[in-house]
Amino acid sequence: MRGRRSVGDAAIAAATVLAVCCGAWLLHSGGETHAPPQPSPAQAGAASPDTGSGGPRTGPRDPLHAAALALAPSPPDRIRIPSIRVDAPLMGLGLTRNGSLDVPPAGRENLAGWYEAGTTPGETGTAIVAGHVDDADGPAVFYRLGALRKGSTIEVARRDGGTALFSVYAVEVYDAKGFPDEKVYGPAARPELRVITCGGGYSRTTGYRGNVVVFAHLTGSR
Repeated sequence: MRGRRSVGDAAIAAATVLAVCCGAWLLHSGGETHAPPQPSPAQAGAASPDTGSGGPRTGPRDPLHAAALALAPSPPDRIRIPSIRVDAPLMGLGLTRNGSLDVPPAGRENLAGWYEAGTTPGETGTAIVAGHVDDADGPAVFYRLGALRKGSTIEVARRDGGTALFSVYAVEVYDAKGFPDEKVYGPAARPELRVITCGGGYSRTTGYRGNVVVFAHLTGSR
């Protein structure tokens, strides 16, 4: 499957972890008492089936939240996650000169971004949203992402006037050295969403050790 991704997706898979876990993402005080919540093992997802060797992923079956038909492409403008009180505008993100995913400005704590050269949230494929967990002044937009639970709803307001509704089916944390790029960024046969921030423990010398990743799929729109 690695060879079937676009150049942009391959670049993100190789370098995103480095891009989103440096500099302004460090804890305000550097103390563990202020560490953001991390997902429990109970929120991890089952292995995602696919259509065969190298085939597109479909994600696990979810009898309570059936997959909805894909929407036409439209850029997203805002992300809302009611259960963890997220309501934030989205900016477009590109790649840095070294090929890693760029991040929103460190001083904009309530701002997230989406990879605008990839899939738009709601269309078939894997859409990527990223945001800071904290900055030099304290918690940022995705500080509580690790507290999200299976079955939670993510709303993405789109520029076409509609809102794509996603159901969370897994919340996982990965160490930077073992980040599963294919699982997170690989192609999908249905509309999928990944929401990413820093996590996985914190070191005063190196910052966050990994990433929290939310896996969700489209279950409706309005």
